[in-house]
Amino acid sequence: MSKPACPVVLITGAARRIGAAVVRRLHAEGFDIALHYHRSKVEAQALAAELSALRADSVLTLDADLADDARLATMVEEAARWHGRLDALVNNASSFHATPVGSIDGTAWDNLFASNARAPLFLSQAAAPHLAVHQGAIVNMVDIYAERPLREHTVYGMAKAALVAMTQSLAIELAPQVRVNAIAPGAILWPEHGKDYTERDTMIAATPLKRCGDPDDIASTVLWLLRDAKFVTGQVIRVDGGRSLAL
Repeated sequence: MSKPACPVVLITGAARRIGAAVVRRLHAEGFDIALHYHRSKVEAQALAAELSALRADSVLTLDADLADDARLATMVEEAARWHGRLDALVNNASSFHATPVGSIDGTAWDNLFASNARAPLFLSQAAAPHLAVHQGAIVNMVDIYAERPLREHTVYGMAKAALVAMTQSLAIELAPQVRVNAIAPGAILWPEHGKDYTERDTMIAATPLKRCGDPDDIASTVLWLLRDAKFVTGQVIRVDGGRSLAL
């Protein structure tokens, strides 16, 4: 008897940080991974090799600039053709940097909206017919700043707000075949650019659980939303140690 096919998940920005944690957790739980990267080729190839050694032909690496609309559709088709199915999409990739009023220009707008709103929409649109076949799911990474603005980050907040709106809209439009949810992480990994590390102690002190989270806290929530939360759609799950209660 042949082995049942593993579910396939496409994860953007999956070579490093939280994305890599999601990859490892889902792979350990039996998912085959279509691993998107753009500038992190070395990390993507190393992660793919690590996991492929555990289970052959279980990771497909896909290089794409998320600002290239045409490439988004072809990437989804490559992921779906790989093992003949696509069960889930995790829109994890994100750009984050300050845009103080007075300095905002079209380049900043395009950069922040490309990864945080535009690409998730076009990826979801391309993936939806494949996901519907297997009663699949989409998970988007949003931010509390979509609801409660962060000073000097107007464009980022607007982009994440658009992603929240997209999550809720697609939850209605793609139902009942496809569930669509979002996760709003708290202090998990500090941004590599665009945020002052001196703020971290203050943020943690204001968090009810008084600590940073772990990337696997996000990965576990992604797994739950994809595999177990069969009656959950259109929701934003805050994985933030209660921080949003103190804002």
